[in-house]
Amino acid sequence: MSAKRLFVSVDLDGLAAAIREAQEPFRDQPGVDPTDPAQVHVTLKFLGDTDPDRLDDLREALAGAVDDDGVEPFEAGIGGYGVFPSLDYISVVWLGVRAGSEELTALHEAVEARTTDLGVDPADHEFTPHATIARMRDARRKEHVRNVVRERDPDVGTLRVEEIRLTESTLTGDGPVYETLAAFGL
Repeated sequence: MSAKRLFVSVDLDGLAAAIREAQEPFRDQPGVDPTDPAQVHVTLKFLGDTDPDRLDDLREALAGAVDDDGVEPFEAGIGGYGVFPSLDYISVVWLGVRAGSEELTALHEAVEARTTDLGVDPADHEFTPHATIARMRDARRKEHVRNVVRERDPDVGTLRVEEIRLTESTLTGDGPVYETLAAFGL
């Protein structure tokens, strides 16, 4: 059996229409690829290629992480633009987390600790709760993206976070296809 490309996330269920609206300034821009609004999520941990034989251990670790973190269901407010790695070199355009950032960080830290114990490489960057809405292939429209990020401040909405999900990502010619493998209630 081949490895599965996995990540742990909080999905933004119910916000797809507002996310699509927030992506509008980036649509039809050469070199800028908006993500599927129905698949936008906050990644708590990217696990990468994972041996399917490790799924049971991973499920157990994620259930333990949810037990460890002490986070109860909460409201998360999504809005405002940001970019990675910087406005000088943009590869990702994202929406920020206005409320619920502390809870998402606690979830990330618990997931990080439990998955690192399983031998998953720790993150090599500081955790910033965000939801990727577009990727830049090249710099043709960098100035346009910079101006939108600097001048606009969309309020996408609020959602109740009640679970984290273990998701498989299958890369296709039409973009990634996501399948929830397990959900863990807060």
